[in-house]
Amino acid sequence: MKRILFGGFLSLVGSIWALAVTLLVGNNLTSGWSTPPGRFLTTVSEMGMTWLFAAAVLLTLVGLVLMTVEWFRKEG
Repeated sequence: MKRILFGGFLSLVGSIWALAVTLLVGNNLTSGWSTPPGRFLTTVSEMGMTWLFAAAVLLTLVGLVLMTVEWFRKEG
């Protein structure tokens, strides 16, 4: 049960960080970009928030995986 709560906390923190980066970048979109990374990821890169956005996504995914594994784990 503790690991499920810890996974939920990690995914919540990661989601809040990702939302904060998304809102900040969404208000300051760049005017020139190339097609493969897209406008949003180009702006994230230009603002120097690549590591923060990647950490937020990683925290969210780790939290979700931890919750899923512990939810289906057989106790006893």
